[in-house]
Amino acid sequence: MSFETKASAVSLAPGAAAPGPARASITSFTLANGMEVVVIPDARTPVVTHMVWYKNGAADDPLGQSGIAHFLEHLMFKGTANHPQGEFSNLVAELGGQENAFTSYDYTAYFQRIGKEHLATLMAFEADRMRNLVLTDEVVDPERDVVLEERRMRTDSDPSAQLDEAVQAALFAHHPYGIPIIGWNHEIEGLGRAHALAYYQRFYTPENAVLIVAGDVDADEVERLAKDTYGKIPAQAAPPRRARAQEPPHRAHRLVTLRDEKVEQPAHEQVYLVPSYSTAQPGEAEALETLAYMLGGGPTSALYDALVVEEQVAVGAGAYYMGSAVDDTRLWVYATPAPDVSLQDLDVAIDRVLRCFGEEPIDAEHLQRAKTRLIADAVYAQDSQVSLARWYGEALATGLTIDDVVAWPERMEKVTADDVQNAARKWLDKRRAVTGFLLPA
Repeated sequence: MSFETKASAVSLAPGAAAPGPARASITSFTLANGMEVVVIPDARTPVVTHMVWYKNGAADDPLGQSGIAHFLEHLMFKGTANHPQGEFSNLVAELGGQENAFTSYDYTAYFQRIGKEHLATLMAFEADRMRNLVLTDEVVDPERDVVLEERRMRTDSDPSAQLDEAVQAALFAHHPYGIPIIGWNHEIEGLGRAHALAYYQRFYTPENAVLIVAGDVDADEVERLAKDTYGKIPAQAAPPRRARAQEPPHRAHRLVTLRDEKVEQPAHEQVYLVPSYSTAQPGEAEALETLAYMLGGGPTSALYDALVVEEQVAVGAGAYYMGSAVDDTRLWVYATPAPDVSLQDLDVAIDRVLRCFGEEPIDAEHLQRAKTRLIADAVYAQDSQVSLARWYGEALATGLTIDDVVAWPERMEKVTADDVQNAARKWLDKRRAVTGFLLPA
């Protein structure tokens, strides 16, 4: 059970989700109760990955109840009216499978990976906890303490996590993406059984869910099993509407500085507000994906080459684009200064590299190398059945379609040098950014 950080989420953006199985081999259908089902064939091993994605995440937490999506993810393992706590997890382990769950800003997902002969069992158990979760104060109150301890360990004791939390809050002053997935400490303390049940009843419904089954399975059999399990759960109403406050135009650069005695190595991060795959104009997200990779996608990237190799003002540098989101998202640029180099001087050097992308011609060879590598990374990642399921689940949970995922390589190939340069000029405007400085006390 976990919540996704920026580092883990970025690898799941549609930009990484490209060439999966051919569109013709992917089967999708919708049950009578509104639940969407996608079957992705992968017959290399007699194994199946079963994932249920709910179209709600931390950004859908009610006002004053930050962290409730993540809290409920924990509580979903506490047992139902038909199966006591631990029975589902113990069965998965006994059958040689693995399970987990995760919460992000826009979705919450539960998955198991197991021998294909056990698919019917997984579906029956997962469908049961979509409808029959049992929560008591004796279950809820201790688990709230577990979440509070998780926050203390992962955020409150880690200066870099605290800085990132402050940077996000400054970047999204109005949108709920500025609230941490795990929630604010004082609001977690106020969460109780009534909050969890209300959230469960609102969001954990078939018309708000997507089932992804990837593996050595027959689509007709999956459809039969889905109807026999999930299909028997009545729809509650129309799917919940994501009515989120949107960010106003950003007109001023913001600097966030955090000093802490636990900091041994200063660090620099800069986050830009940019469109996601769901909000961008056609081709714009692909250009941002390419731009981020050319800037900071490894030791041959522009930031690394300029700051680490040539100027030697940094010992590490990179960038990445978190393209998978329902609303506008982020593009990160980060660097670690070399000894005796101030963060202010490093900031100036970073700005100079970014400015070059908007002012100087894009090297055609560098561009093609970046596009080829992005697509190749996606091809290699198909060896993971779980990755295949996550790509499609995440896309569908954030408003994209199967065709959007399948067509991604073709769209990436169409990205031109002008597209990348225009993206740099338009979106790498420091007035749209928040810069974070992490320093020793």
